[in-house]
Amino acid sequence: MQAELFCTWASLTGPAPTNRNSLKTIARILEDLENSGRYFEVAGIRSFVLDRGEGETVVCLHGVPASAYLYRKLVPALASRRLRGIAFDLPGMGLADRPTRYDYSWSNLSTFVEKAIEALGLKRYHLVVHDIGGPIGLMLAARRPESILGLHVLNTMIDADTFHRPWMMAPFAMPLLDRLWLASLNRWLMYAIFAYTGVGSFRSIPRQEIYAYVDVLKRKDGGAAFLKIMKGFELNSEVRDLCHAAVSSHHYPVQLIWGMKDRALKFKKHGKRIMEVAGLKDVTRLPGKHFLQEDCFDDIAQQIARFVSPS
Repeated sequence: MQAELFCTWASLTGPAPTNRNSLKTIARILEDLENSGRYFEVAGIRSFVLDRGEGETVVCLHGVPASAYLYRKLVPALASRRLRGIAFDLPGMGLADRPTRYDYSWSNLSTFVEKAIEALGLKRYHLVVHDIGGPIGLMLAARRPESILGLHVLNTMIDADTFHRPWMMAPFAMPLLDRLWLASLNRWLMYAIFAYTGVGSFRSIPRQEIYAYVDVLKRKDGGAAFLKIMKGFELNSEVRDLCHAAVSSHHYPVQLIWGMKDRALKFKKHGKRIMEVAGLKDVTRLPGKHFLQEDCFDDIAQQIARFVSPS
């Protein structure tokens, strides 16, 4: 796998990501992101939210190494379908605060999500989960099933006790190697990782939009909080049981939407397991990789809208 990644990396063409025009473009992308949302406070932590549209509310949770930036296309796509799309940054990621003394475990991040939803004044909502936003959001759904109108599961995992980090993420949880791997994570390497596992097609995605993931990830603290999140995975049976309870709940409907070209979380292992536990007969199969919100955002919005209002 590593050899294939570096062959992909070596084959990339185009302008260097550090040239002046590229840097200006990245700065403009981040400025546009900030201008498209707003800041709000949750229990003393300032976070950032994208909030657009009217209608039933759809809360979208991100994983790593992402933020609300991942949903910058899906939120307006939901709004165009008469839904209210919301995506906010977890502590330590995106434009949110990155406190050094903070519990970045899945359980505490799940508690943060619950408080953020309260701070935004939301009573009942649809929940979209992805990556480690899966267990974080599913633990919330298990605690507060009465608040969930519908659960929309994108590429994630539910068997926390047997989960192993994909090889490209594993070094971030290893002492000494974590800082070396983070230091090497420049725009070129991020682009190579995305080429291998991130998105299905780069034809409609400007190269600088992929580069911007590094800038968002490392802003202010160089990625120190991100490393704490990567070490805060709760890979135990308690989290597994909560995730299973959430996807099999009878309090709300559940649907599975999967990027079938994902090499990090493969459908045959993780997607089929979710279908089995949830008792689902169907899955919406999209031609995306792990970050299917990038190039399949319109398909995702359309499927959520159909699920919310079948008529």
